[in-house]
Amino acid sequence: MRFPESVDLREVGMRDGLQLEAPIATDAKLRMLDAIVATGVRRIEVTSFVSPSAVPALADADAMAAELHNWPDASFSALVANLKGAHRAVDAGLRDLEYVVSASDGHSLANARRTTDQALAAVGEIASVAHQVGGRCEVIIATAWDCPFDGRTAPSRVVDAARRAVEDGADKLCLGDTIGTVAPGRVVSLVSAVRAAVPAVDVGVHFHNTRGTGLACVLAAVDLGVTSIDASVGGVGGCPFAPGASGNIATEEVVYMLTESGVATGLDLQAVLDAAAVVEKEVGHPLASNLYRAGGPNRPRGR
Repeated sequence: MRFPESVDLREVGMRDGLQLEAPIATDAKLRMLDAIVATGVRRIEVTSFVSPSAVPALADADAMAAELHNWPDASFSALVANLKGAHRAVDAGLRDLEYVVSASDGHSLANARRTTDQALAAVGEIASVAHQVGGRCEVIIATAWDCPFDGRTAPSRVVDAARRAVEDGADKLCLGDTIGTVAPGRVVSLVSAVRAAVPAVDVGVHFHNTRGTGLACVLAAVDLGVTSIDASVGGVGGCPFAPGASGNIATEEVVYMLTESGVATGLDLQAVLDAAAVVEKEVGHPLASNLYRAGGPNRPRGR
């Protein structure tokens, strides 16, 4: 396998990790965030500016944004679902935005109440909002491989979405395995096709471990030279608009796997495990991460 020297992990536990959880207090989220920043992670998806009625767990987006000055060395981004959300995020002080476009109409209608084409039509305006404040716009293409409503997503739909997004101002792309169904072979095929279509733009990946293939998919992507990878402390998270979409890949498992393979992540593994303990306490239930439940890389937990 041909691994790069390093990768750039984005911690998504504060947004994707919490959106399926029962709402927790903002001060609890700030304790989680403080532990996550201590891991050394460079990029953190901190919240989402969407309708509080649709995602009540993230209704405190403005309150969270108001506290980010406490971590001046971290780079924060926020997810938005439309132009209104983009303006809210920028007004709250965020500069880097992530805009989700579902490659399948079924998920797009359930998630944003519009078709894929209609969602793509907003890329230009949302990118402009980010660019006007000196930020960047990343388009996350959800259901890039499979949709819970429409079945397998045609690769041509993803490639077309990627090309249109870049033409309209997207600075970066991320391919999302929204329901955790993809396997390495399909990762290689689609990532290769998208990178060929938009060679000047960085293409990242976002996997779930719902069916146990998430880490294998990370290796497949890294072997292709992908260096932008999403992960969630403890493996928390999922999509409330995609039935069965639980189980993000766990940050600590990605860090352990890549570090043991000679790939630098910039994160301190013990600090990530410590952050997972904070997350577990605040969400109030056991985490899915195998590495965390085992007690770490070298300390099997006693029965």
